[in-house]
Amino acid sequence: MLLLLLKSLVWCLLLPVLVTSVNADSDSFLEYLKTYGKSYTTAEEFNKRFSIWQETVSQVERHNADATLGLHSYTMAVNQFADMTYEEYRANMFGFKSDPDHVRNTLYQSSLSELPAAVDWKAKGYVTEVGNQGQCGSCWAFTATGALEGQHKKKTGILVDLSEQDLMDCTKKGGNQGCEGGLMDRAFEDVKSKGGIDTEQSYPYNQTNPGIQMCQYTVANRGATCTGYVDLPKGNETALQQALAEIGPISVAIDASHEGFSYYKKGVYDDPKCSPDSINHSLLVVGYGTTKDGIQYYNCKNSWGTQWGDHGYVKIVRNKNNQCGVASTASYPTV
Repeated sequence: MLLLLLKSLVWCLLLPVLVTSVNADSDSFLEYLKTYGKSYTTAEEFNKRFSIWQETVSQVERHNADATLGLHSYTMAVNQFADMTYEEYRANMFGFKSDPDHVRNTLYQSSLSELPAAVDWKAKGYVTEVGNQGQCGSCWAFTATGALEGQHKKKTGILVDLSEQDLMDCTKKGGNQGCEGGLMDRAFEDVKSKGGIDTEQSYPYNQTNPGIQMCQYTVANRGATCTGYVDLPKGNETALQQALAEIGPISVAIDASHEGFSYYKKGVYDDPKCSPDSINHSLLVVGYGTTKDGIQYYNCKNSWGTQWGDHGYVKIVRNKNNQCGVASTASYPTV
């Protein structure tokens, strides 16, 4: 009897604290929904997403607590993926599709005698603003336009924002599949074959899959041309760094399937679970450098909007056995 009374007393003392905690979580979740423009049609869906979000918050807090102890080289943050399941994240956000029949052109040969300590094409004005692919596997198109924008700037001195939707609608004959994924080299081939690519302003991104919207490329709105592309030797980080120093921004693809990447915020992403072979997401490498702590990294532009990561960018560990496959499919267009 005494034990029962003690349990009741403890529960009465804890109840206000628990209620306050739940209410605080609810308020934070409502603020999260407002920040990311999310809404749900049923109470059941709301509760499901609330539960996923709560677990994400706990995971992020645990990771960041370990990061303060020096156990991780990067921090995480609650972002647009925090109310999604792992399966939903994988299904909606990746779009790089390798092709076993695609023959890579390993033609790149560097003339550099030594690598510069750091490279930053963004600071030099060769990189446009971060885009947002939405829940569409079009990362390949954003990466391809980014690399082409850099080469066009290098040739003409003018930075032009190029159309991802142009590539989405016009490269299906080459095998790319819009929101269902694609390959950057095929996009470069398409731009070469049709004589150019339109500007973003004239042909804005709308996440429409090919077949629903026909190719609307017009020469009058052309923003850049392409004469072909060059592939870098597979998995060769030295070649990737040489090309970054000599050529400009380089299109790559990585294994982005791990939760550390999905909630990445700042620092150098270093995850031993990353595979150099199971790559699924495209990025644009715009430079490289070394942190004050001596960690070497590649600076990469993502296509998940500026609310993700470090204002849309992620630093990936460099010279660590091709981690995440950053050098597995590197290429750039020629103009």
